[in-house]
Amino acid sequence: MTLAIFDLDNTLIAGDSDYLWGQFLGEIGAVDAAFYAREHDRFYQDYLEGTLDIHQFLRFQLGPLAQHDLRKLERWREQFMEERIRPILLPKALDLLARHRKSGHTLLIITATNRFITAPIADALGVPHLIATDPEFVSGRYTGGVAGTPSYAGGKVDRLRGWLTAHDHSMDGSWFYSDSHNDLPLLRLVSNPVAVDPDESLYREATRKGWPVISLR
Repeated sequence: MTLAIFDLDNTLIAGDSDYLWGQFLGEIGAVDAAFYAREHDRFYQDYLEGTLDIHQFLRFQLGPLAQHDLRKLERWREQFMEERIRPILLPKALDLLARHRKSGHTLLIITATNRFITAPIADALGVPHLIATDPEFVSGRYTGGVAGTPSYAGGKVDRLRGWLTAHDHSMDGSWFYSDSHNDLPLLRLVSNPVAVDPDESLYREATRKGWPVISLR
């Protein structure tokens, strides 16, 4: 069965769920809003430039999960989904997913953003398979650490290969949709790479390679 893979942030949704989660936590007083925004902007600039230290970023991003109990986090996440995520679901993205679903393709989201944030977004989009960065969870609490390989840049390829083995799936005829040059390792691996509202670096590469460039906005 053909595999249709999708990046999440700024591809299937009109925003960055990482950033929006941090902003939300600041507004409800769970983190220092000014500090969190400043640090996230610094990391995001590194991301755009392709110089992000993913482990340093994840220590920052996953820290709030370790500071609160799970039930409180889950209540906040429900509110976050309703207030921040559902308004930025893209009708054209839902149509794209529906076309692949109608074609009998296996739908998979692969994202660097952690699973705590992204699992309910994948559910809302009707995508049954998710590869995300996994926060470490021990004795009923998040530790602030990472379990396994972060699904970022080349790590997405590593995580996907593990998924393919576990699900006895192949890459024959595969698709991958992304907005970011950080996903070039995976875009170069699939049969059908598609740039979606791409950043400048990805747009240049897609144009050079003759890949389709589309907008879901």
